[in-house]
Amino acid sequence: MSKYKLKSSKSILKRFKITATGKLVRHRACRSHLLCKKTSQHKQKLRKVVVVKYVDAISLRPKII
Repeated sequence: MSKYKLKSSKSILKRFKITATGKLVRHRACRSHLLCKKTSQHKQKLRKVVVVKYVDAISLRPKII
């Protein structure tokens, strides 16, 4: 057991949120520019929040907490 708590990664804290059940959620990429060529249906899908896969969440969780 470590004597000191490691600092949380600020870049990860800005990109991911922890839900009440402990899952990690993120926003989808490709929604910042060049939106004219994307259909409205595609942009609508990009607005949704996505749950991070369990395998990726294992490596991200220690950097958040």
